[in-house]
Order: sequence, then structure tokens, then C-alpha cells
Amino acid sequence: MIFKREFWFKSIVALGLVGVLVLGNASTAMAARSGGRIGGGSFRAPSRSYSTPRGGGYGGGYRSPGYGYGGGGFGFPFLLPFIGFGGGGLFSVLIFFAIASFLVRSFRSAGIGEDGGYTSSSKVSVAQVQVGLLANARELQPELNRLALTADTSSATGRATVVQEATLALLRHPEYWVYGSTDSQKASLDAAEAKFNQLALTERSKFSEETLSNINNVIDNEEQKALGGNSKEGAIQLREGDNGEYIVATVIVGATDNLNLPKINNPDDMRQALQQIGSIGSDRLLAVEILWTPQADGDTLSSDDILAYYPNLKLV
Repeated sequence: MIFKREFWFKSIVALGLVGVLVLGNASTAMAARSGGRIGGGSFRAPSRSYSTPRGGGYGGGYRSPGYGYGGGGFGFPFLLPFIGFGGGGLFSVLIFFAIASFLVRSFRSAGIGEDGGYTSSSKVSVAQVQVGLLANARELQPELNRLALTADTSSATGRATVVQEATLALLRHPEYWVYGSTDSQKASLDAAEAKFNQLALTERSKFSEETLSNINNVIDNEEQKALGGNSKEGAIQLREGDNGEYIVATVIVGATDNLNLPKINNPDDMRQALQQIGSIGSDRLLAVEILWTPQADGDTLSSDDILAYYPNLKLV
């Protein structure tokens, strides 16, 4: 009888411990990981368009008035005296190539055959810099919050400014850098857009909620919603209490030309990567996503969260 009572008692204790462990893990897994997000831009290639000058021209292209067939352009009759009626020989060939070269330069200066930008077959760089900082860098979160609430992400100049300001905010806190990683690759326009979206979605999926966002100049602020307001004055200051152990900030960009970031092994590599990505001009920057967590008051990011959700980060 005593043995049965001890058996049941031990069983109840064991079940209680299991329940505590399960509920404790669930509580940890359900801990809020709010995130902030700033982004905008597009990978669409600009359409090739130009107006047809007065005087017409073959196929709507450029033709200089006053020369050749049909009242415009350097046409066949203009070349005919050199190649069709006794011109012959090396001299005529040289004259022909000189005229052809002049025409090509004229067409290019008029915009014929040139996009002035990039096409769907152009190579585009996609790069990501990720920084894990100690939560003691309390100025960083308000800086990013303020940037989200005031930035113009609907224009190329505004997006370039956002990247510069975000990377500058991270460069101002090197003493708190703990982890870091980079990823950069070059691909065709369509493949680059897919890679950019994949990187952004991967980071966004780590948030339990996006509590502040500015995407193409559309601001979504959960704190202001809760207060019934819609101004740009909320979510600036964080609570002074314990906000967790770490902050993770991610900068993702799509840009024309090469963008090769160093692998992160030390603070110098981190500084170089941030400076390189922050110096991209508005004429090269196609799209940007800046994400950070935690964002909302009282949310935390623990060392267990770093291990679980950011396995790519390396010690700086």
C-alpha cells in the first residue's frame, strides 16, 4: 500500500515537472519578438522610350534633317557616290566606315539603342549586412524608430538617405558589436529580385509582429493605433527598463554594378561592410529593406533567440 502511494506521488511530481518544462518552453517560444521595418524601391527595369523628332525617320528613329532619302537621315543615296559609282577602292571604304562611325555616335547621343539604365538581362547585386549588438546600445532603437517615422522611402534620394542614416547609426556603436554576418551576390534582374525578397522574408518571419514599418512612405505604427492616433510622433522613446540582452539590425539592398562585401571576422570587417553598403548612391540603389528587433516597449531578444533564429551570425 505504501509502495503504491509512493509510486503515485512520484508519478504526479514527474508529470508536474514535465508540465512546467513544457509550459516554460512554450512561454519562451511565445515571447514577443517585435520588429521594425523600413523599405522601398523596385527591381523593375525602366522602359525604353523616346520621342520621335520632327521630320520623321525610319522606324521612328533619329534622322538628321536635310540629308538623303525621304527628307531625313543619312540614307543610301548619300553613300551611293562613294560605293556605287566608281568610288571603289580603299579610300571609299575608309570614307564609308568614317560615316558609319559618325552615324553610330549620333544615334547614341540621341538615345537610340541605349537604355540609359538597365534591362532584365542586366546584372544586379543583392547584399545583406547583419549586426548583433548588446542591448546596452539603447540609443540605436530610438534612432531607427525615428528614421522609420520620418524617412521618405518613396524616392530614390530618400531611400539612399535611409541606408546612409541606418548604417551610420550602427557605425556609432562599435563598442556594442557582438555578432555580424554579410551576404552578397550578383545575378540577373529577375533572379536578384527573388533573392532580395527571400532575404527580406526570412528576416521578417523571425518577428512575431511588425510593430513599426515605413514601406514606400506608408507608415504603420501599432503604438499609435493603440492610442487612436495617426501622427509621426509615437514610438520614439523606449522604456528604460530591461529590454533584453541583444538587438539585431539587418540592412538589405539591391544595387546596380558590383557590391562585394567582406566576410565578418573582426570589427574592421564589420566597419568596412557597413561603410560600403552605406555609401551606395541613389543612382545605383534599386531597393532597400532595413529591419531590427526588438522594436516595441518591453520586448526582449535573448541569447537563446540569437542561437535559434540567427545561426548565421558570427562573433565579431
